[in-house]
Amino acid sequence: MASINDIANDFIREEIEEFLEEPDEITRTIEIFAQATPAMQDIAAALIDGDHHTVDELTEAALGDGTEALEIMDDGLIAGMGIVGIKFRENFIFVPEVLACARAMKAGMAHIEPILSDSGIQPIGTVIMGTVKGDLHDIGKNLCIMMLRGAGFVVYDLGVDTSEDEFIEAVEEYEAPILGMSALLTTTMPNMGKTIDAFIDEDLREEVKIMVGGAPVTQTFADDMGADGYGKDALACVALAKQFLEAPDEEW
Repeated sequence: MASINDIANDFIREEIEEFLEEPDEITRTIEIFAQATPAMQDIAAALIDGDHHTVDELTEAALGDGTEALEIMDDGLIAGMGIVGIKFRENFIFVPEVLACARAMKAGMAHIEPILSDSGIQPIGTVIMGTVKGDLHDIGKNLCIMMLRGAGFVVYDLGVDTSEDEFIEAVEEYEAPILGMSALLTTTMPNMGKTIDAFIDEDLREEVKIMVGGAPVTQTFADDMGADGYGKDALACVALAKQFLEAPDEEW
């Protein structure tokens, strides 16, 4: 098992020690960075720090040195954004800091996406994402979308204040097997249940796996609403979407 001392980057080690509290997340994050090269750790550190100029320069340099685009995306950009997502969920950072980190990730992905597109790599699945009716918050949702796309999913973003009909129309139009709903306000959380009921009424519930998330959402609430799964952050969202594809008949 890897230890935190196996991580070369001082900043990454400090971030893990200061901001990660759950044992499973600490172990998982250490494992990710311990196997990453120092160059990838540097990219992740710059992203966590919201330094888009450095991410841009380091990503370009890594590609120039022959590092594979997928390695940069997974071990640098996505790994760094994983820590950002945890810090945001636990209120260690707020919207301005997250936006800066998102800008940094976009700077790196600007180099990566054309390479992946030219390589002909097929997407692993399609996901519909949206914030539920009455809720205008989207930072957490956008983090999930960024991570899903980085993991190889095609994601259609319905934005905020999304009605039941809009979710249904998107799932049908894009033949998406996975739907993700987000809510930040406790007053809009019941609209997740209303959307799930709408899929039942349209005889479409068995056609799509539905995952829910957002700061006030819990596993118990997800179960009560009839969702197929709950993700507490962007990393969990990606893991859940992959599980849905690998074992669509399982309950999560």
